[in-house]
Amino acid sequence: MKVARLYGARDMRIDTTSEPPEPQEGEVLIRMCAVGICGSDLHMYEAGRIGDAHYDGQIILGHEFMGEVIAVGENALDGLHQPLSIGQRVAVDPESPCYQCELCEKGHPNLCPNHTFYGLYPTDGALQERMIVSARNCFPLPDTITNAGGTLLETLGVAIHSVDLGHIRIGDDVAVIGCGPVGLLIIQLLKLAGVNRLFAFDLHDWRVEKAKQLGATHAFTPDDGHFQELVNTHTSGRGVDVAFEVAWADESVQLAAEMARYGGRLVLVGIPNDNRLTLEHATARRKGLTLMVVRRMKHSYPRAIDLTTAGKVQLDTLVTHHFTLDEVDHAFEKNLAYADNIIKGIIDLS
Repeated sequence: MKVARLYGARDMRIDTTSEPPEPQEGEVLIRMCAVGICGSDLHMYEAGRIGDAHYDGQIILGHEFMGEVIAVGENALDGLHQPLSIGQRVAVDPESPCYQCELCEKGHPNLCPNHTFYGLYPTDGALQERMIVSARNCFPLPDTITNAGGTLLETLGVAIHSVDLGHIRIGDDVAVIGCGPVGLLIIQLLKLAGVNRLFAFDLHDWRVEKAKQLGATHAFTPDDGHFQELVNTHTSGRGVDVAFEVAWADESVQLAAEMARYGGRLVLVGIPNDNRLTLEHATARRKGLTLMVVRRMKHSYPRAIDLTTAGKVQLDTLVTHHFTLDEVDHAFEKNLAYADNIIKGIIDLS
């Protein structure tokens, strides 16, 4: 079968490998249907690392994915403890916590120090035609969710966890810096939460326009002026109650802190290239900011599926480009270059 294997920075190759074995107890074999390209995949592809995580050998990327169950092992129970069957379409949570450590026991499986993660070295991910996964990580998809939408449930789960950490209140003023897929999903959730002024900022005008379509009341690129000054103008100098940094976590972290009001909250979602957090201590101290750092998600797939099925969150509107597995290298390069007004690229394997 075909796989897209990363050999080094910007060195993605299509290889042929043997078929997966039969699924064991608690496992299923899925035929991959669609895989999303995530910002963290782009970090790995471009620089060979994300934060302090790197690969010491070849790796198959891909952690936003869904597929069709084609074989089941014994006791193959899904994430809601229901039996899985052949032919079901499932979205797959890429993280497998140990479920036994202190953090798991306290309800924080996203912080499990013993976890494995599909698409993060040394565990291969979803850019392959067929793959064995844990049944417990699978969540069946209703017919109303497309294959592409199924890949974005992981992204929506991160957005849900981010908004949870923000402790949003009805009538809050909120800023979102970065209008990629996670930022645009956060914007949709903030609109649902009943915020007042919802500011969105991005370097690219087509992403700002999408933010407006999805609920931002004020959306700007650098051509519109200095971002902090724009917030001050619209809030009479008060700032926002909560600022979400959902970009590449460079100078945008300091900018988010400057936008936040005294006593406000700063939610850090983006991951920097150089593994450094740059924030002026005086800004955070004098304002008495509360900083929350997002680490993946918790048990968010059921909420994500329900919100999507109810039509309260739009997933497919974020998908701008489709590629085949043979085009994966081109897909990553286009995404890195922000070419052709790309927002979300999907690798279709079905």
